[in-house]
Amino acid sequence: MDSQATPGLLGQGGVLAHADVSVLRERSRRGRLRRLAGLLALATGYLWFRVLTGHPLGLGVPSLPPGVRDLLPAILLIGVLGSVVLLPMLAAGRSPHVLYRAAEIDVSLADVKGAGVVVDEVVRTLNLFLAFKTFREQMGGTARRAILFEGPPGTGKTYMAKAMAHEAGVPFLFVSSSAFQSMYYGQTNRKIRSYFKALRTAARREGGAIGFIEEIDAIGASRNGMGSSTTREGISGVVNELLVQLQSFDTPTAGQRLVGWMVDRLNRWLPSARGLRRPRAVPANILVIGATNRAADLDPALLRPGRFDRSIYFDLPSRSGRREIIDYYLARKAHVPELDEPARRDQLAAMTFAYSPVMIEHLFDEGLVWALRDGREAMTWSDLQQAKFTEEIGLKQPVEYTEGEKRRIATHEGGHAVVAHLVSDRNLEVLSIIKRRGALGLLAHSDAEERFTRTEEELKGLLAIAFGGMVAEELAFGAASTGPAGDLAYATQLAAQMVGSYGMGGTLISFDAIESGPMSAGLVAKVLSNDDGRKRVEVLLLEAKETARRLLSEHRHLVEALVGSLLERNELVGDEITDLLERAAAAKPAQDGWGRREIKTGVSL
Repeated sequence: MDSQATPGLLGQGGVLAHADVSVLRERSRRGRLRRLAGLLALATGYLWFRVLTGHPLGLGVPSLPPGVRDLLPAILLIGVLGSVVLLPMLAAGRSPHVLYRAAEIDVSLADVKGAGVVVDEVVRTLNLFLAFKTFREQMGGTARRAILFEGPPGTGKTYMAKAMAHEAGVPFLFVSSSAFQSMYYGQTNRKIRSYFKALRTAARREGGAIGFIEEIDAIGASRNGMGSSTTREGISGVVNELLVQLQSFDTPTAGQRLVGWMVDRLNRWLPSARGLRRPRAVPANILVIGATNRAADLDPALLRPGRFDRSIYFDLPSRSGRREIIDYYLARKAHVPELDEPARRDQLAAMTFAYSPVMIEHLFDEGLVWALRDGREAMTWSDLQQAKFTEEIGLKQPVEYTEGEKRRIATHEGGHAVVAHLVSDRNLEVLSIIKRRGALGLLAHSDAEERFTRTEEELKGLLAIAFGGMVAEELAFGAASTGPAGDLAYATQLAAQMVGSYGMGGTLISFDAIESGPMSAGLVAKVLSNDDGRKRVEVLLLEAKETARRLLSEHRHLVEALVGSLLERNELVGDEITDLLERAAAAKPAQDGWGRREIKTGVSL
């Protein structure tokens, strides 16, 4: 690491500005220069000796005896055949890593957005890595040897590891777990040994090295699986090799082993009191980073202290984190000035709930694709909306509806939208009667504010929204069609969770606590197979349907306004939905329209 980058990074963790890694790297560089100077001095002295003795070296083809010249073709053929046979065998055990230098990595910690807590912990770990000698010799501590990055795909685990290598200025040895696999027996373990040997070599030459193993669960899966006790190079053998190598950082070099062998031979002739001391192997400064989105599948022995000392969870970014990520990517992608407005960016952060950083970047790339299709050089808000709907819902698949079916679908989706607009403060994102994937129409809606828990009333509101389509069809046409099938499945699942898991169905019994063996049924099956639980689910569903019926009976004009617009335009997006509903509400106050039936206000067991 250069002297300008080191103080800025270490200042965050309170470690000395002159990192041990930098000192050792400079010492190693000077040692290489001294060795090179020594070799050049020997070669120069030998050449001058030949010149002064009258036997200077000259260039030319060496002369071979006649017998050797005759055998030269056969010797070359044997060499080629031997290479064909031996080289694949030798290459099969080589480390499959890819080496990156710090100058080749264009990602720094400043480029990591939306993960403040993770960055703080990473900086602390990096500071221990950089000042490992001070931490060991002056404070008596043992620096972290390995850390585990776990979390959903696309949350920045590999990105963070590269940023760490860039900041530390040390070699970064990237390898995928699948690259360790070999068709030759025993070569998988050999590749793992070669990888850790390369890590030790790089660390001793450069003062430190960072190794990154992608999807480590592929070689570190639990050994408790079926048949693991009978396999040697299978799950048990590979995991055992990985466990051993994670504690091999103090393995002596070949030179140290040679000196140790010579010392042992000399000590056999010396009294024990005067015996020579073997060279002490200094542990290599290595930080191994394993990444996985299936941490539960890892062998427990990998996660104990001394191997993977710390597990850092990469969660999906919060709303403020997504706003940081949005600002970061929009600064690098062509867009219209409208997308620079804080209100639009806040709205985009709300719309991308549960998006990972990779998904947010992909959303912008898809928005640019939509702009390019229209011959524009910058994306707009409409491009981002189209990209989001395409990614989440699917491509538009226009079909020729009959007039009656088109009106029924529009009524069904309009019923969903009106109930969602009335029962809760939700963002109505898209209302469409264009076929996408398996849906003939759809209403996409989300929470107005980011929520991690829900109240009983909010869940009942979601149930009412699910019944909005069925009730609208019944009120408009006298009976529902097959369209509400998916709505009923969703409502039944949510109601079963309220009864069996959340304690919101009139019982405090948790069906999650019921165990039925290794092939235990899911929560919905447990609740519905219980007579009392089934009755309570039915009560919740009937109440939700009556709520939807009451709301739609009183606001017929809102549904009619949406139906008319959908029949004309096929799709409404964002503010178009709410603006239309507000205009319809202002033009015609709520009144009884379709509500000619008696509405029950309560359902009891």
